[in-house]
Amino acid sequence: MRVRYSYLPQQFGDCEDLWQQLKEFVLTGDFTLGKPLIEFENTFAKLIGTKYAIGVNSGTDAIKLSLRAVGVGFGDEVVTTANTFVATVGAIAELGATPVFVDCDDTFCMNVDLLEEAITDKTKAIVPVHYTGYMTDMRKLLPIAEKYDLPVIEDACQSILGAIEGKNAGTWGNTGAFSLHPLKNLNVWSDGGVIVTNDSQLDEQLRLLRNHGMVDRDTIGILGCNSRLDTIQAVVGNWLIPQTESIAEKRIEHAAYYDKQLGQIPQITLPPRPADYRIVFHLYIVFAENRDDLLEYCLEKGIEAKVHYPVPIYRQPALTHLGYKAGDFPVTDSHLSKIITFPCDQHLSQEEMDYVIQTVKDFYARG
Repeated sequence: MRVRYSYLPQQFGDCEDLWQQLKEFVLTGDFTLGKPLIEFENTFAKLIGTKYAIGVNSGTDAIKLSLRAVGVGFGDEVVTTANTFVATVGAIAELGATPVFVDCDDTFCMNVDLLEEAITDKTKAIVPVHYTGYMTDMRKLLPIAEKYDLPVIEDACQSILGAIEGKNAGTWGNTGAFSLHPLKNLNVWSDGGVIVTNDSQLDEQLRLLRNHGMVDRDTIGILGCNSRLDTIQAVVGNWLIPQTESIAEKRIEHAAYYDKQLGQIPQITLPPRPADYRIVFHLYIVFAENRDDLLEYCLEKGIEAKVHYPVPIYRQPALTHLGYKAGDFPVTDSHLSKIITFPCDQHLSQEEMDYVIQTVKDFYARG
């Protein structure tokens, strides 16, 4: 049996109604900041629970423009986590700022107990990353941010509808940044992103920043950039967004099934599952003994398991100038040889999940 990782052929295998909507949209010529985008932004804000949502061209730009809107620039420091996708750090670096890392815990997110010691006089913002579908503990983080008067930009690109105590990712900080990349839980047919906020001034600033700083056709209020979410992608988003809640629930259901079965295998350790967290499982990751051989065995058996990521961001060649070395973030480093990601999307069948589970059992049964 083959258990694929990408579910896109299944997700969009039956979408004749979407094709019809796209055909009708093309005839309008409303391609830039058009009506479907306004509809998508309003629906997205309602889904997340904020006053405003601003469509931009990627999750990376959602972080970058948010940082720029709160005043981050050249020579500033931005505190984030040592365990994240490169986009988080790339967004910081594009502004001429320097990322400062904090170790994670076994939820794969920032260990907020270590945050305060990373803050210096140069710190201008904090970017917690809600990684894999978990959330950083914002209940601990926000008092620290308030103590030092630092804006908080949530990287929620992997955690749409993730929550702590019922409060959604993206609604805790000054802004929340989301990705619509094709493999995200809410996705479109290209890159795309959304910024959410409850601050009317930030909303106004961000809408200027994403569209060259244009107040109107003839007035440039500030120097911005071109980072609009394509209206044609908003049509796709409008088609899919009603399914977002059910997608999250199905992933949670699949993860619970995996947990129940894989948790019985002595060589598998599950990450913590806090009762007051809603974990939406953009990635389903567990800790596994003899991980490399297990990964190879799964691939041989047709299961597209992965490792996110074998080299942490702080040790990548592009960041050697920051002077970090192996061992600086021991928990992040300890995960490198243990973590393995299994397919957990909404389109997986019971048979496919059972095959993954049996394959892992068979591997360890071999001794």
